[in-house]
Amino acid sequence: MQGRKTFEDERELRFSLSAHVPAHNFYRRLKARLDLSFLYELTSKYYGSCGQRSIDPVVFFKLCLVGHLENIISDRKLIEHCSLRLDLLYFLDYQLDEPLPWHSTVSRTRQLLPPSLFEEVFTRVLCLCVEAGMVAGHTQAVDSALVKANASMDSLELKVPQQELDAHLERVRAISHGDRKAKADKATPLQRTITASRDELLEIKARNRKWGLEQDYRPGARNKGSKYTSNKTHYSPVDPDARIAVKPGKARKLCYLMQLAVDASRYVITHTHADLAERKDNQCLPHLFTALTSRLGRLGLGCTALLADAGYSSGENYHLLEENGITAYIPPHGTYKGGPEGFTYHREEDYWLCPWGKKVTFRKVKVEPKNNIKKRLYFTTRRDCKQCPYKEGCIGKGHERKVEITYYRDEYEWVIARLRTRWGRRMKGLRQATVEPVLGTLVNFLGMGKINTRGLEQAHKGMLLAAAAYNLQKLLRFKPERSQTAVMALPRPELKAFFKTVLERSEIGNGIDARSYC
Repeated sequence: MQGRKTFEDERELRFSLSAHVPAHNFYRRLKARLDLSFLYELTSKYYGSCGQRSIDPVVFFKLCLVGHLENIISDRKLIEHCSLRLDLLYFLDYQLDEPLPWHSTVSRTRQLLPPSLFEEVFTRVLCLCVEAGMVAGHTQAVDSALVKANASMDSLELKVPQQELDAHLERVRAISHGDRKAKADKATPLQRTITASRDELLEIKARNRKWGLEQDYRPGARNKGSKYTSNKTHYSPVDPDARIAVKPGKARKLCYLMQLAVDASRYVITHTHADLAERKDNQCLPHLFTALTSRLGRLGLGCTALLADAGYSSGENYHLLEENGITAYIPPHGTYKGGPEGFTYHREEDYWLCPWGKKVTFRKVKVEPKNNIKKRLYFTTRRDCKQCPYKEGCIGKGHERKVEITYYRDEYEWVIARLRTRWGRRMKGLRQATVEPVLGTLVNFLGMGKINTRGLEQAHKGMLLAAAAYNLQKLLRFKPERSQTAVMALPRPELKAFFKTVLERSEIGNGIDARSYC
């Protein structure tokens, strides 16, 4: 007989979540492994003693971790998703008929709690990985990735000089809210003020003219009043900390820069922080190194080698790492030159010898104000160059030969020699296999394709929780290697004593003289 299933909604239902979530479920195992009870004491000072009860801080952080583990960046979608999953309800300690927190409560709590609390959660998760034997600490790989900000390029506004700022703000206030791109301007007066020099503005103007012509020359496309955007001339009023990311071959967009450090042993993330997208990697390395070594020292670990790409190369960074006893495997940038072509350096007397036998002696140390780079300046004497027959081909109409060498030339040469060794080539492959897959996983599968918050501080919180979620995945999948039985070689006994003992203890030795076998 054909059966038919008829659904009747029960008014009263006795249901056990723990009985319906299998033991091998990821979130069930995560609940047994992750203890966030320390949050109650750390967050108590951020709440009053009366009024309506807030969201449980443990539940809040679990919701944030679930958002990254499920690759959900919207708080509204996150709450809806959790209400439909039995394992997620069990992980959050909620019953079937118990309503989850409102999505706006999650957003407000994220803004309320300080970044130090998110740092503590990340460090506690990293401590679990250390206790499991997943972190060696001695070799760290560093890299960065751009993360899209929660702001549109259409919201950009022009910066104005300081003396014209007040008049510009009056004009903006007069514009109706319907015509203005952004309803409110969250930028500070400093962020609205143009700080570029005259030469930089002229360079941007020339690029704008060239870019407009190239757009017109493209087949099937016309320049409909579009402008060349730059962080020196434009800012976002909805998210002033977001910066225009310039990457060859890709469209410009507002982004944040995610800096990452990964342990080379089991690919566990040991540090991450958010930075401005306009900053270069070599400018971010000192802060990253300080925070990384501080966290590893807190966990009883020490770093001895740092792996990175050429974007982190600078003499200051090489000097910083060498000074702290860290072996740097960072290839120098392509613009580095050890010295002028054909010149020979004499270290004892600190001078360069030109191909025609003239000395280029050291004069002073120069610091470029634009990028704060230290250089050593060497000059010849006018008398030497005046009598030289090769003057025109060497210095032209000048009076003396000038040589600029980076102040940290020795550090560059040490790193270059180290990278040319077999071990240096192996470290390059190790870096590529360590940190780059981790960045791809964070961006594509753990909610780092886009930041759903605004502000550098909020972006930093999201990156910390995404890194914590990644480490938790690694922790639950980790299977320690089985210990192998050690075999120890005993000293070889004397043959005469050995055969004598065997024959005396065996049955066939009865009545046989053991000396006949020795």
